[in-house]
Amino acid sequence: MKQDTADITVIGGGPTGLYAAFYAGMREKSVRLVDSLPELGGQLMALYPEKYIYDVGGFPKVLARDLGKYLIEQALQFDPEVVLNEEVLELGRDGDLILLQGKNGEYRTRMLILAGGKGAFEPMKLRCPGYEELRGKGVEFSVPDPDVYRGKRLLIVGGGDSALDWALTLKDVASELLLIHRRGAFRALERSVAELRVAARAGELSFRDHHEVREIRGGDRVDSVVIFDNRTGDETVIEVDGILTFLGFKPDLGPMKEWGLELEGNRVAVDRLMRTNLEGVFAVGDLVAYDGKLDLIATGFSEAATAVNQAVRKLDPNARVNPGHSTNLKIFRET
Repeated sequence: MKQDTADITVIGGGPTGLYAAFYAGMREKSVRLVDSLPELGGQLMALYPEKYIYDVGGFPKVLARDLGKYLIEQALQFDPEVVLNEEVLELGRDGDLILLQGKNGEYRTRMLILAGGKGAFEPMKLRCPGYEELRGKGVEFSVPDPDVYRGKRLLIVGGGDSALDWALTLKDVASELLLIHRRGAFRALERSVAELRVAARAGELSFRDHHEVREIRGGDRVDSVVIFDNRTGDETVIEVDGILTFLGFKPDLGPMKEWGLELEGNRVAVDRLMRTNLEGVFAVGDLVAYDGKLDLIATGFSEAATAVNQAVRKLDPNARVNPGHSTNLKIFRET
């Protein structure tokens, strides 16, 4: 529902932003949800829809696309205004209102919650010959459809949770799968590392630590890769049909860097109430920095609720900061 001025505008349509939009609706405030992507769901939908997520309460495991679907359904139940394919370029003031200038329009809001994740989805790149030339031709950084790799020879590069999760997922799809990591220790959860070692002993996949990519080869498609042991320099040529690089994403705050926000590195500094240094502007999710910060979806949900409750209190000083459990709210008792 299009509106002239929203009580609360949320920038970012990923898990944390969706939950913030839901919670603001539950507090009976008008909500605008803005995202630069063509669909809601953030990285859940855009980068790894077929990946299982294990650390969200209430789900022993859940596909990213399913979690995204549930979060979107939850967020939209109070009919927020949704603005997609929109990048907010400037933040200004119009009296007591916050004025947001986007590529496609101007938006007024009383309160603002920034939930833009880690910024632009710019993957860290391999610095080797052939990477740029064959990117999109067998060299990828996401897996929209695992079946693409059925019966294929696959190399996965990386040592974090994404690399190990996809190795464990695709070992039953690919005909051959090798995981390489440039260090001796993985950065993934201990449980995933243990499962990787079990799978390797069973011959379901292979992995080599202290290995990196020297060169990627191919014409219209990738056909082989040169890897090397970074301790000895020994090289090995491996024939592959696909290469997946999970090296993380380069945080990029984009236009937000010019808004006058207090930053800590590539993140927005907030206090324990999720307040930024700008009046009426809150920030939540992977975007923010504070002592003890954990980059978890579950943490983002809590931060979103805190930010919304503080925003509601600023809108109405008589409003309760803690509204209690959802089962006690008037909005739900009437439905």
